[in-house]
This record gives sequence, structure tokens and C-alpha cells, in this order.
Amino acid sequence: MPNIKSAKKRVLLSQAAAEQNKAARSALKTTLKKFDAAAAAGDKEQTGSAYKAAVKSLDKAVKKGILHKNTAARKKSSIARKMNTVAS
Repeated sequence: MPNIKSAKKRVLLSQAAAEQNKAARSALKTTLKKFDAAAAAGDKEQTGSAYKAAVKSLDKAVKKGILHKNTAARKKSSIARKMNTVAS
């Protein structure tokens, strides 16, 4: 544990940020799993709405710095391919 007051504060702030990042990553994974479940079920309408939610959450994760932009682009491409297979 640090002795300097500012270092103690940084420890607390970094712990709070880590918790927020963990919660955001968990929410992102949940939306992606919901999309996968909808795609597996084959319901076009539900898959479409889950796709929109997944893309939105991926974009938010990039904006917050949780994901790298190329990682998000790769995931969006992957779910778009799944979406197209369900649609056809």
C-alpha cells in the first residue's frame, strides 16, 4: 500500500476504473451471446434487433477504450456474416 496521499488516491481510482471496465466487458459479452442465441434459433426479426444492439455495444466499447477498433471491426464483420446466413 502506498504511503503518499496522491498514490493512495490513484490506487482507489484505478480500482474503480477496473470495476467499470469489467462491468462494461461483461455487458458486451452478454449482448454478443444474445445475438448468437438469436442467430442459432434462426428467428430473423430477433436476430436483427440483437445485431443492432451488438453493433451499438461494440461501438460504445471502442469509444470507452475497452476494445481496440480493429477488434470491434473484426467482431462486427463476424456477426454480420452470421446475420446474413440467418437471413438467407
